[in-house]
Amino acid sequence: MHRTLSLAPRSLLSAVAASTLAVALAWAAPSRAEDLNPATVVATVNGETITLGQMAIARSNLPEQYKQLPDEVLFSGILDQLVQQTVLSQSFDGPEPAYIGIVLLNQKRSLLASEVIDRLLAGAATEADVKAAYEETYGNADPAPEYNASHILVETEEAAQALIEELNSGADFAALAKEKSTGPSGPNGGALNWFGAGMMVKPFEDAVKELSEGDISGPVQTQFGWHVIKLNQKRFADAPSLEEVRAELEDMIRQKVVEGRIQDLTSEADIDRSAETEIDPSVLSRADFMEQ
Repeated sequence: MHRTLSLAPRSLLSAVAASTLAVALAWAAPSRAEDLNPATVVATVNGETITLGQMAIARSNLPEQYKQLPDEVLFSGILDQLVQQTVLSQSFDGPEPAYIGIVLLNQKRSLLASEVIDRLLAGAATEADVKAAYEETYGNADPAPEYNASHILVETEEAAQALIEELNSGADFAALAKEKSTGPSGPNGGALNWFGAGMMVKPFEDAVKELSEGDISGPVQTQFGWHVIKLNQKRFADAPSLEEVRAELEDMIRQKVVEGRIQDLTSEADIDRSAETEIDPSVLSRADFMEQ
């Protein structure tokens, strides 16, 4: 389809190899920071300007390892790259490919949407919001049950039933798990340690809930095979402290704010998606689609 030029690490590496003395001499009398702004012109290429703002955006898109380079090395490397891109782009001959306008439109749409979200979230998730969300989520919640169980995983119901008969005859659960279980916990005697609601597949969790401490289940089928489960212990966990769930609550609040705003905007917008059902979705996967 097409190639996208990006800031090449090669240019930055060559900049690193450049003489430190030469860099120091070139920047012996830098401009005062207060005189600089994104529109400040750093170079011109056949009359086309390269500005500090363009360089700052280019730096922000670099991989993290390159951002750790000294400022003077990055400055020189980024400017080299933008100059190279400029002369290459100026040498382009013929009509501008249609995809370029489409890419720019998508990027503008994405950037503006991100800006709206940033402004929307600037005052979200205040301390009062977080405390209210904590109270709503955990304030009246009953202590949640947690289970400590072990299991033996085998391929068939018959094999599971045979294990249960051995256990009823006095066989040691952990020893059988080490010998017979096909699951990753087998070498550890089948121990799963503590888990709460939603952490196990539903048939397994439902079976555990029906057991008393020390009980062994009948054969339990899941997508992994057939389980024989032993409930070792059951306890009730207190609600987590606010600090333990603060980040989770902040994310939840921010997500609700964004989702609410999107819902409001889409409900007010005039949106026509009637053409959607008339288009073969596979068209997006065609390698030659953008070349038409």
